[in-house]
Amino acid sequence: MKQKEVIELSVDELNEKLNTFMKELADMKMSHAVSPIENPLQIRNTRRLIARIYTELTRRKQEQE
Repeated sequence: MKQKEVIELSVDELNEKLNTFMKELADMKMSHAVSPIENPLQIRNTRRLIARIYTELTRRKQEQE
């Protein structure tokens, strides 16, 4: 999911995606600790996607003030 796609989502959709990706990240970390996952770059990409979502939520919150 690119930044352009993140910007197009509503606040409710962003919060929903954030919860989904946070759970996905926790699951990936757990399975990677037990046995190495096939593509460890997925962890980095998911972390960065979570950061994009947090950034967009913060930007929208500041625009409201």
